[in-house]
Amino acid sequence: MTVPLEAPLRHANGCHGGRFVRTIVEVDTDEGIIGLGEMGGGGESAEAVFRAMKSYLVGHDPARIEQMRYLIANPTASLYNNRTQILAALEFACLDILGKKWDVPVSEILGGRLQERVPFASYLFFRYPNSIDGSGEVRTIEQLVAHARELKDRYGFTSHKLKGGVFAPEYELECYRAIAGALDGDSFRFDPNAVWSTEQAIWFGQAIEDIKNDYLEDPVFGLNGMRRTREKVRMPLATNTVVVGFEQLAANVLNTAVDVILLDTTFWGGIRQCVKAAGVCETFQLGVAVHSSGELGIQLATMLHLGAVIPNLSFAADAHYHHLKDDIIEGGKFKYERGSIKVPDGPGLGVMLNRDKLEEYSELYKRLGDYPYDQDPLRPGWTPTIPNNRWADPANDRAPEISL
Repeated sequence: MTVPLEAPLRHANGCHGGRFVRTIVEVDTDEGIIGLGEMGGGGESAEAVFRAMKSYLVGHDPARIEQMRYLIANPTASLYNNRTQILAALEFACLDILGKKWDVPVSEILGGRLQERVPFASYLFFRYPNSIDGSGEVRTIEQLVAHARELKDRYGFTSHKLKGGVFAPEYELECYRAIAGALDGDSFRFDPNAVWSTEQAIWFGQAIEDIKNDYLEDPVFGLNGMRRTREKVRMPLATNTVVVGFEQLAANVLNTAVDVILLDTTFWGGIRQCVKAAGVCETFQLGVAVHSSGELGIQLATMLHLGAVIPNLSFAADAHYHHLKDDIIEGGKFKYERGSIKVPDGPGLGVMLNRDKLEEYSELYKRLGDYPYDQDPLRPGWTPTIPNNRWADPANDRAPEISL
């Protein structure tokens, strides 16, 4: 299925083409309980993979989640059939089933919530204009500052993240400093999606040391490049790219390259895996935040339950959610208040599918199909090098034709 965005979101590898493609999973039990899961992208190929899981799961007890982890994503078998995101969606559904069966929220199954609301940062993107009405463009410094102020006024954010890696670092430095100047007193974070050289990362990091930075996220790709950068800049480094599993987390503990681990309930293989990782981070006094991979309401609920139960949630969570025009859950989109969202109180994940919306956006996907996450509609055949030297031009005001 596919759900429209306010405008196409640009990033270091290309563009979210005016919408997110998501795969919704429903797991039925013999007691008539249905558990909900969600996974990014996939389309028809993901549907085929989930259908192939039937032989693994029919008759399986949803309470035996750890056993399911080895059935679906045994680490040695996964060298051939990486199913981490598949496992995550199925784990969401199993936890949803257990919560409904026991009439408790998932957060209570995971040890009980420590907070009733989870704070979020604004997520600022450079954006192409909406191809229908031309609205929503963010390309110039003035547009970016206006957009940041609008999000703060509307949702109450006090922490702000800029997704960079689109334009040359010198221009994006001007943009970042302009936001920090316009929203003085708030905190800020920057993420160029790991496309800089170590030398560029050090230069940029040293140039923003006077700003109230939460952290600098994935300035380079690889633990050694992060370690070299960390030696030269005076702010925490964060990642959702080079520490996304326990082997990498162990390597980072033994020789620290990253200060803040961004836990993604999909990338890590489920909420429980994130809780485990947060426990390791707590032991070794590493910071923790919640990462966003382009969620609808089901996955956002998993992020809220995660954020509610980990004691070392050091920073506001990320979410693409405010860029969405709509959602597929009953009651419409989750509501932001004072920059935070309330953890659902209902049993399980605390969300229910709006069948009409599900059908509407399933039909939209059938009409539009997939879009390439790692391509720019205005630069056919382009791809960034790592480190990159093929930047977009901020003076180019062309708008792509994107069907919606």
